[in-house]
Amino acid sequence: MEGDIFTWQKDDTVDDEAFQGEKRKIIQPTSLRDPKLQSLKEALIVWLNRTLKPEHIVVQSVEEDLYDGLVLHHLLDRLAGVKLPVEEIAVTSAAQLHKLQVIVQEVDKQLDLKDSSLIKWNVKLLHDKDLLATIHLLVAMVRHFQPDLELPSNVKVEVLLVEVNKTGIKSDKQIEVLTDESDTSTESCKSSDREDPIEQLLKLDTHRVNTVKKAILHFVNQSVLTMGLQVADMDKQFADGVILLLLIGQLEGFYVPLYDFNLTPVNKSEMLQNVTLALALLNDIGFHVSSIDPQDIVSHDVTATLKVLYALFKKHREGNKTGQEQMGRTLGK
Repeated sequence: MEGDIFTWQKDDTVDDEAFQGEKRKIIQPTSLRDPKLQSLKEALIVWLNRTLKPEHIVVQSVEEDLYDGLVLHHLLDRLAGVKLPVEEIAVTSAAQLHKLQVIVQEVDKQLDLKDSSLIKWNVKLLHDKDLLATIHLLVAMVRHFQPDLELPSNVKVEVLLVEVNKTGIKSDKQIEVLTDESDTSTESCKSSDREDPIEQLLKLDTHRVNTVKKAILHFVNQSVLTMGLQVADMDKQFADGVILLLLIGQLEGFYVPLYDFNLTPVNKSEMLQNVTLALALLNDIGFHVSSIDPQDIVSHDVTATLKVLYALFKKHREGNKTGQEQMGRTLGK
């Protein structure tokens, strides 16, 4: 699209050479109000808050909450297990820029984007709270670290590409793609193919659901038998996090110190602390349970509880082949 040229009388008191050659993309106001863009922003915020819940970090705005590096610092730690040598809280602008520089270098390394044109963010844009750059970065991180996470598809915005040169400011309207366009039927098929086995299970009749729950319950009781424990009600006995923590330690071969959790929780707050710790441990050792809300398990949500237990069941299936085969038959595989 042919750009418009705007010229101005040069002010000799202003050193505009520093701005020459700079290009900036600005989202048009109409696109900012686009429901698809709003939906994408909301989906990213939900993802950020679920991922960072164990860190007690709450993101309210994509535009306002990522500029100082705090959120990205913890996000990289949660997703990639990378602990960077940067200060926790950067107060000054210089400290924030330094922190972002270290973080962005590591993020780019983790994403390993061979085509540099795919990197549509930089330290300055992120620090300037540039919405376009921030969304591009977050979408790239979702695609790399959690490719099964569904984001709104075919999100596009109209942007104004502004370039400063010696003669003036050149502007050019363009369409910027934030998420790929996908055929609806194909996307629906793919979504079905990658749907969580527990989600599939709970769509089946009650008899089949109970059959699989018994198989997982048998696996759990075999695992905690040596500790003198027994689970009779899978929906409720994991709500306080105690048996869940002990089960994780038993299966993964490590000891969770008693002072790290509440062995006899007396209220929901202590239960929530236990379950949050359990999910954090699972995330740290490579289980993909960051989308599960600890509050759901405390509230006896059968879906959330089954997802966690099935993740353990699936990994430690050696010696539990009967249960695996039973699960496969029940889901029609």
